[in-house]
This record gives sequence, structure tokens and C-alpha cells, in this order.
Amino acid sequence: MEPGEVYALLGPNGAGKTTALRCLATLLKPTSGSAEICGVDVRTDPLGARGRIAYLSSSMGLYQRLSARELIAYFGRLHGLEGAELEGRVEDMVALFDMAPFADRLCAKLSTGQRQRVSLGRALVHDPPVLILDEPTLGLDILSGRTIHEFIVRERERGKAVLLSTHQMEEVELLADRVGVLRKGELVAEGTPTELVRALGAPNLARAFLALLSDWTVAAGGGQS
Repeated sequence: MEPGEVYALLGPNGAGKTTALRCLATLLKPTSGSAEICGVDVRTDPLGARGRIAYLSSSMGLYQRLSARELIAYFGRLHGLEGAELEGRVEDMVALFDMAPFADRLCAKLSTGQRQRVSLGRALVHDPPVLILDEPTLGLDILSGRTIHEFIVRERERGKAVLLSTHQMEEVELLADRVGVLRKGELVAEGTPTELVRALGAPNLARAFLALLSDWTVAAGGGQS
């Protein structure tokens, strides 16, 4: 991936999307192969790689007895921020994701959309160059989802590389510069949304995705872009 690019990783449940993202986030150690984040090997220097990424998991684990502001500050300290710099970054996150109305509320009392905003603030407090987002709009209403979409577009414009896993084709068509499709742990296609639709002769990306995952398409050699 290049700076200023949104790459969407697609695939059915069990295809390996979350596993791949967790390997990149250094939460899992790959059994083979290699990967680098900004030139840092995720296997040999996991801490160095973590400092260069924001990782948003589909399971939003938050410390229930901390407020939103306290939780973001805690993760900022883990990334080496302190003093005025830490306070500034925390307030930047509160403003960016419109958390002021609930910033001092305990995480245990937040709604799903509010918790997702806190999770994003926690992941981004150190302003890393690479964002790894696993189902960032899962379970959100349309307004909360739009907030996430606007954020992704803004970060791309700032030159961030955004790796996005999602099941929502309209989200991919709206945001992605390139798409990769996983099938049973293998990358079976890669290209822009338009390229994939044309290569499969499909009317839209959803139909192209279904064609790529069919046994007939792969056996016929149509699964390669």
C-alpha cells in the first residue's frame, strides 16, 4: 500500500481477513512469510511496528471503569505521550469524533456508536501513518457510519495508508482505491473496484465479488485479476 491509499480487504467469513489484519497488527505471529509496516518487520520488531499503526478491532474492548477521555489518555501514555502533548492529542480526538457530550462518561455507559468513536480515538491518539480497520462500521447506525466514512476520507487526504476490512460493498465503492479479495486464505483478485467489475463482466462490485468466490469462476481461471 502507498500513503494516501484506502485498500479494502474482502472475503466471506473464515477467509482469513481478520487473521491477516491481526498478523499485521502483531497480535498474531505468522507461521510463514513476512510483512513490513513503514519498513519495520512485524515479526522481528513488533513494538516498532505497533508504534506506526492504529488498529481498530471489530471487538471493541474498552476498560469499562474509565471515562472516554481517561481511556484515550491512558493509551496515549502507552505510546509515550505526556504532558501538554498528551493533553492536546486527547482533546484533538474528543473534537475529531465529537465526543464532548460523553467524554467524561464511563465507557460502560456508552452506546455502540459512542464506543466505536472512543475506540477510534484510542487507536489514533499517537497519529500513526498506517490505519488498520477491521469492520469499522459494524453495528453502527447510518449517522455513526457516515462519521467513520468522513474520517477515513480525511485521513486518506492527510496521506495515511488505510487498510479496511468490510462486508459492505457500498462502503467499498465509496471509499476504496484498491480491493483485494480473499478466498480460503488466498488472494484471488486485486485491483480497483472498476477493474474487478470489468474483469468479471459483472454489473456491480457485489456481483463481481460473488463471482470471484464461486467454485466455477476459480476453476475457470476467472479468479485472477
